[in-house]
Amino acid sequence: MYKLLVRPFLFCFQPEKAHHVSFALLRTMFFIPGLKNLASKLFSIRDTKLQIEVAGLNFPNPVGLAAGFDKNAELLHLLPAFGFGFIEIGTVTPLPQSGNDKPRLFRLKEDQALINRMGFNNDGADAVVERLKNRPKNIIVGGNIGKNKVTPNEKAVDDYVICFNKLFNYVDYFVVNVSSPNTPDLRALQDKGPLTEILGDLMSINHKHQYPKPIFLKIAPDLNESQLLDIIDIVSETKIAGLIATNTTIARKDLNTSSAKIDAIGAGGLSGAPVRDISTSVIEFLHKNSGGTFPIIGVGGILKPEDALDKLDAGAKLVQVYTGFIYEGPAMVKRILKALLSR
Repeated sequence: MYKLLVRPFLFCFQPEKAHHVSFALLRTMFFIPGLKNLASKLFSIRDTKLQIEVAGLNFPNPVGLAAGFDKNAELLHLLPAFGFGFIEIGTVTPLPQSGNDKPRLFRLKEDQALINRMGFNNDGADAVVERLKNRPKNIIVGGNIGKNKVTPNEKAVDDYVICFNKLFNYVDYFVVNVSSPNTPDLRALQDKGPLTEILGDLMSINHKHQYPKPIFLKIAPDLNESQLLDIIDIVSETKIAGLIATNTTIARKDLNTSSAKIDAIGAGGLSGAPVRDISTSVIEFLHKNSGGTFPIIGVGGILKPEDALDKLDAGAKLVQVYTGFIYEGPAMVKRILKALLSR
């Protein structure tokens, strides 16, 4: 039904407009009595065999929704009905910001992919916290945090600390995002020096709390092996919980979409099917060279159950979806969980 009716309708709109339309439809539909419970019965699987403990958190299943879909924590009461074991909000910055100029989100239908240069558009930490105060308690929620565009890199740590402190009481784990290609110079923070400072400061604050929260680092798929080895060292040195691999790529290799269209779109991070293999290879490299000493959350190019299983086989403990959710629809989570149960 999704591919026959819902997706063609949504794809009539420009991608960012379709995102807002889908949010409005979800809010409207779930006001209908019983519809949320019906969706949960259709799309959710509850089975103790799917439960997994990662970084001290007990996940009902290993399939989550990646950051970027529910940036501002607006649909936390509705999204669990689609079977997710956890939901990541954000990226959240200290101050609200509108993001980059539109258009900034593009479909590559021939590749089952998206290119985005959103630029951390979000309502800011204070507004997100107000929504999180009413969050459901039966779902694990991660807080993906970043810096404001106007904040220079030498002061970036201040922005991460602000977001960490504001969100601490309202999320179950944190993700430090230094890997988006859509904020100028942000990826320079993946270098060993600045990254160790940011994570070290956050961990110092974290350990002042009676119950520290797991902190994950989200990395780009475009790092070379030397940089990935540095990332492993940083995880060991700072003792953060683990990694999320990977964010979107700036590469444009082996696409079915015409080069003319790609050139016309311009800059941005590519997600979806073209990222599948590179993200899986990054997971495998990290897992092998770290000796599996920390958990990895795998994300990038998951559209079919086999894609999720490949990432888990490569060493991921959990997986996340986003672009695949847009192309495949809400039934995809259930298909992945059924594949896990049938192993």
